[in-house]
Order: sequence, then C-alpha cells, then structure tokens
Amino acid sequence: MGEGSLNNFVHTMIDEDIKNNKYQGRVHTRFPPEPNGYLHIGHAKSICLNFGTAKKYGGLCNLRFDDTNPSKEETEFVDSIMEDVKWLGFDWDDRLFYASDYFEQLYQFAVKLIQKGKAYVCELSPEKVREYRGTLKEPGKESPFRNRSIEENLTLFEKMRKGEFQDGSKVLRAKIDMSSGNLNMRDPVLYRIQKSEHHRTGNTWCIYPMYDFAHGQSDSIEGITHSVCTLEFEDHRPLYEWFLKELEIYAPRQIEFARLNLTYTVLSKRKLRALVEGKFVSGWNDPRMPTLSGIRRRGYTPEAIRNFCDMIGVSKSNSTVDFAMLEYCVREDLNKKAHRVMAVLDPIKVVITNYPEGQTELLDAENNPEDASMGSRKIPFSREIYIERDDFMENPPKKFHRLFPGGEVRLKFAYYIQCQEIVKNADGSIKEILCTYDPETKGGWSSDGRKVKGTIHWVSAVDALKAEARLYDLLFTKQNPDEVEEGKEFTDFLNPQSLEIKTIYVENTLKNAEIGQRYQFERKAYFCVDVESRKDALVFNRVVNLKDSWIKIQGKENP
Repeated sequence: MGEGSLNNFVHTMIDEDIKNNKYQGRVHTRFPPEPNGYLHIGHAKSICLNFGTAKKYGGLCNLRFDDTNPSKEETEFVDSIMEDVKWLGFDWDDRLFYASDYFEQLYQFAVKLIQKGKAYVCELSPEKVREYRGTLKEPGKESPFRNRSIEENLTLFEKMRKGEFQDGSKVLRAKIDMSSGNLNMRDPVLYRIQKSEHHRTGNTWCIYPMYDFAHGQSDSIEGITHSVCTLEFEDHRPLYEWFLKELEIYAPRQIEFARLNLTYTVLSKRKLRALVEGKFVSGWNDPRMPTLSGIRRRGYTPEAIRNFCDMIGVSKSNSTVDFAMLEYCVREDLNKKAHRVMAVLDPIKVVITNYPEGQTELLDAENNPEDASMGSRKIPFSREIYIERDDFMENPPKKFHRLFPGGEVRLKFAYYIQCQEIVKNADGSIKEILCTYDPETKGGWSSDGRKVKGTIHWVSAVDALKAEARLYDLLFTKQNPDEVEEGKEFTDFLNPQSLEIKTIYVENTLKNAEIGQRYQFERKAYFCVDVESRKDALVFNRVVNLKDSWIKIQGKENP
C-alpha cells in the first residue's frame, strides 16, 4: 500500500477532501499502537495503509504510542514496535510521539468538560457501572452521582489526581445520554485511578485517561487529518467527534476499514500473550507466531508483506484471507532473490563405485535461474554422496522417475548415475546404494543425446555440512481457531506437527551463511538462517514450501 498502489475507499474519501480543500489539502496520518504486546501481521496492514497513504499524497505519518495503561505497557514492546515499523520499510522521521506526552493537556481537557457540566466524578463500582449501562434493548440508568455540582466535581477530580482515593473507588465520566442507542455514548469513563508506575512518566500520575478519551485529542494535538482505524471503532466515532466538538478543538476525520483476519491464525493480543505465557511457543518471536518479529525470524521478507497488504486491499466489510495467499507472496518474492543451494533433509548414502576413491572435483552450479546476474558457485562432488531417501524406491510404481534398481537418474549439475546394488542392514533397512556414473555426462547432460526423466539433488558426503532444520507448519489445525466450541479452548486446536526438527546435510558453500540469509533448498522449500545459528552449528528455518496451494485455490497454473 505504498506509492503507486491501487486506490481504495480510504483514498477515495481523501481525494474528496482534497478536492474540497478540507485541511487545506493536507494529508497527515498516524500509526497509533498500544505498547502492550508485539505487533502482528494484522498491524502490518494498518502500517502499510497509514504510511503508504501519507507517501502517496506527499503527506506525513506519525508513529504515536497510545500508552495510557501502565499496568500492561513495557519499554520492550515500544522498542519492538519501532523495529517492526522500520523493518517493513517505513520511517516516521522526527514524528515519534506518545499519548503520555499529552497527559497534562488531556487532564486540562477533562477539567474543561467538567466546567461545561459535561463530565462528573462517579463512585459506582466497575460492576455497577456496567449494570447501569443497560443493554442494546434496554436504556441505561443514570448514576446517582451524575448531578453533582461543577465545583464538587472539580474538587474530587483534583483529589483523584493527588492520589487521595484508592484504585477503582472513583472514575471521571462524560455526561452524554444514558438512553442513547449507541452504548459508547452512555456516559463513558474518561479517567480511572490506577496507582501504577508508567514506563515513561514514572509515578507522576495516578490517574490515567481511557483510550477513547486520549485517542481523538491526541490526533487533534498532532494535527492529524485522517484518523484511519479498524472497523471495531466505527461505533466509537460518535464519541470521538463528541469530545472534539465539546472541547472546541481541531477535528480530524475518523475513517474505519476492515481488519485483517487470516485462516489458521489468531490475531488477538490476549490470545497471543496466552500462547507465550503458557509456553505453547518459545516466545513472541517464535517463527510460528503471526507477530512481525516471528515472521521476520522465520524468513518472510518486508517486500512480501507489503505486497500481501496490496493484494488483500482495503474494504469496509470483514472477511478472512487464506493463509496460502500470504505464503504465495513470500514465495513470489523469494523466487526472485533467494540463492539456490542443495540440501538433503532425509539422507541416504550413495556410493559411486566407479568414481576414483579420494577424488573430489568442483562443479559449476547457477545461483538463481531467474537472475543470471546472481552468478554461480562451485560445489564439490565425490565418490560418496547423500540423496533424499524418498528419491529412491526398491519397488517403484510405473511413473516413478527417480532412482531405483537398474534405473538411471540425473544428479543436478553433476552426472547420470545408475543403481547397481542395494546394501542393507541386518534389520532389512537400506544402508547404502551402490551406483555407477557416466563420466561423459558431466554437468548433468548426455553427449550422446540419451535422456533420463528424473533429476534429483544431492550433497557430497565428504564435504557436506551437518545442520539443523526446523520445519515449521501452521500453528493451528482449525481454519478458524477463534470460533467458539463448547468445552474447548483455542489452544485445543494447536497443531502438534507445527514444528519438526531434523538433522540435515547442506552443501559446504553455506559454511559462511549469515543469520537472516534466505535460500531455496532445491526441490524442497525456502529456508532462512535462524538467529540461534552459529558457524559450527547451522540452524535453518523452513520459510515456506515450494508447492503453491494458493495458486491452485485460484485455479491458476503454478508459475
């Protein structure tokens, strides 16, 4: 959703505002995360929309932390959010703000509402506040404290600020309409007492504004023109506008869009936190998590995420995107930029009996057939090699075009080999396969025009590097883990096969592989070097398989 992306209804509304010279033609957006967790793929849609919109119109986009709940906020989350936004390719320049920057101003706004008779201090318990609120079918009931005098409310609110009351004993509420059809307008809470240390302001404050009160006023203070947020805030818009009107301050325009829903995934911060705290995953950056730190570690690229956000677009109605579509975008991006290498994930040894013992030769291998500029490399070939176990069958079906007794197959970049004999262990399992090679087929092609149907990958057993492969899969077995089932928790649908760890062999050209580098393991999948990898103990994360299920879903050919 960067410069040049297709228009969406948000941009159509902005075009109309520019045409009418609203905000003097300015476009100023913001991305306003709460620092109470790590960002996930759903936030990426909002980041791309807000920063991309500003870029499209030559405007500005702020990064603002809505840090109004000190009990759940940590500097760790602030740092991770800034890292994620930059990783996606966006920069807020010098426009980094915090709602806590405006605590004094927000307090004075609240005082102004009290002075206008539009806010009051209420002593109902949280349970009673909810009870008095009413339902969608029944109007609410006024608080017995609703008609206190302005002077009494000002005195009580000042005492709340000074810490003279206990947590939960009093709140400041707006005085709007307890019979409103919109529950958000039934005297919402503006401030609560919370004697918790704030990650930025320390113990300066013991009362904190609610999100609904802080958000719109922060937008106003920063001169935001278009406050773009997700659809669940649509019912909050009348309240957003009521505050701005009653305070008689600059009014941005709130626009809501549908949030991202993804199959086989949960995007609730509460549920993601439960996965981490319940140790169902190794942490916020576990490569199975939909957090941006998790998918970054797994090996997804920022370009792929931005392309994904472009493809799903922006709409007003909720829908669910197939996870395979995200994988398609990752695969499309990596296909262009990832070096091809050979790795054997389930090795079986092949001994080439007519190849000279002790000899090793270097063969040419292209790094990426999609881009000749990426060059080539030299890979070692020797008498003993490893191939994939499923590339050999003792009793193959008719259309099996890989290695079998008497059969011939092409070793990619190397030679034709033919199976002559099978050596077995005492238990009947295959120990090794004895083959011969044709020295006239160097490079994997026959000089006499002889053709073989099968081409398989391999690594030299003498030179290969032993490594660890972490084969990640979907975290959940259920397409919609959020769907409630009686007697079930969402964690009951965790996929027990979401991670398989294997010892593998990779070609020795990877000996200097660096953390974060991505490769295509020929005929297998894309892999990324994990953060736990070391020079003497390489660890690779499976990013995405080569097989493209989303293309099949769309009825298109696999590119």
